[in-house]
Amino acid sequence: MYIHASELHHLAVTGGAEFDPLLIVIAAAVLGGGLVVRNVVRSRSRGDRGPDTVEPGADQDGGGTATRTDGPTDAPSDTSTQAPTDTPADLEDLDVPTVPDTPAELLDDRLPVEPEPLSLGERFRRRLTRTRNVLGSSVVELFGGGVTEEAWEGLEEALITADVGVTATMELVEELRRRAREEGATNGDAVLELLKQELRGALGTADRELARASDDGPTVWLVTGVNGTGKTTTIGKLAAVEQREGRSVTLAAADTFRAAAAEQLGIWAERTGAQLLRKEEGADPASVAYESYDAAVSRDSDLLIVDTAGRLHNKRQLMDELGKVKRVLEKQAGPLEETILVLDATTGQNGIAQAKAFLEAVDVTGIALTKLDGSSKGGIVVAVQRELEIPVKLVGLGEEIDDLAPFDPELFVEGLFAEL
Repeated sequence: MYIHASELHHLAVTGGAEFDPLLIVIAAAVLGGGLVVRNVVRSRSRGDRGPDTVEPGADQDGGGTATRTDGPTDAPSDTSTQAPTDTPADLEDLDVPTVPDTPAELLDDRLPVEPEPLSLGERFRRRLTRTRNVLGSSVVELFGGGVTEEAWEGLEEALITADVGVTATMELVEELRRRAREEGATNGDAVLELLKQELRGALGTADRELARASDDGPTVWLVTGVNGTGKTTTIGKLAAVEQREGRSVTLAAADTFRAAAAEQLGIWAERTGAQLLRKEEGADPASVAYESYDAAVSRDSDLLIVDTAGRLHNKRQLMDELGKVKRVLEKQAGPLEETILVLDATTGQNGIAQAKAFLEAVDVTGIALTKLDGSSKGGIVVAVQRELEIPVKLVGLGEEIDDLAPFDPELFVEGLFAEL
């Protein structure tokens, strides 16, 4: 089927009142070839564009023949296939709107959009929901009716439930009551502000930076902790951070009691581009540590992270072996820059007992507190700081590779009471 321009004009003007003229034009283009429609549209816009441009297949005077390539081969060759050179006046008045280009927002949807990275403060706010529901919400509700004796007792209970610890809780509440009397805090908002100040003070201003070697040798971080605390995962995430910042990393699989531990560390090495040194299952952990330092030196690595066997804190033999690994490393490298103890935030006060046992075996310089996002006991941060006097340097805020974050007391406290 081929629609001549005059037929198109007839449909648009007299015979197709119920049809949209633009749809008729488009249909003509699909069924009858593009030349007729080009002439119609060209004639419509001639006043804006100036002289006609020569279309492919047309002569210089605007004529030319539109030949069907998909119609019957025996179609008569008469004037019905000749593109008209003049367009009827009524057709020139046909309003043919410009078809817009694809909207930009649709084009954008076709491309992968990288989400904006969350700020550290936003990550603390989002990940502390469970502790906030226990502690922050309780404070608002307790003091909503005024500063009463019942409210103070309820605050003590909320702090203990959040694993701030009994001793630390009693000291905090006693100081809060004193300040509230002296400073005239008579409503919940005033007490909440005082509590924030006391928590910041309890967390102190300890140096939380991860120490690095001051000489030309590699920095050495020894990482230890009980099985299941997320120790090996923490090492992998540390390696990812260091590699991203342009430092070369060697990982030492000194947990030789579990084949799965070395395999897990190997996966992290592949993901982060770190070097890996491992030996057969059951090898002496101290020998792995010794060889790993030599390997880090020969590879000119900036950082050596040593993964040690997860051990129960009440197993004396295993704790003695941890001390041996540390001594072997120190003979080669001198005092280690960091000995990091990984604690699981969900274990609460049990983590304090674990930490005290590890302190007897090695000189712990910092705490990595994992699974903080999944715990309603985030107050363990305060208990660790006050009872052990060891700074919390790292916190796990989720399962993603970037969810191991430096601990910031200010952001932590604000996250506990956000959106209340």
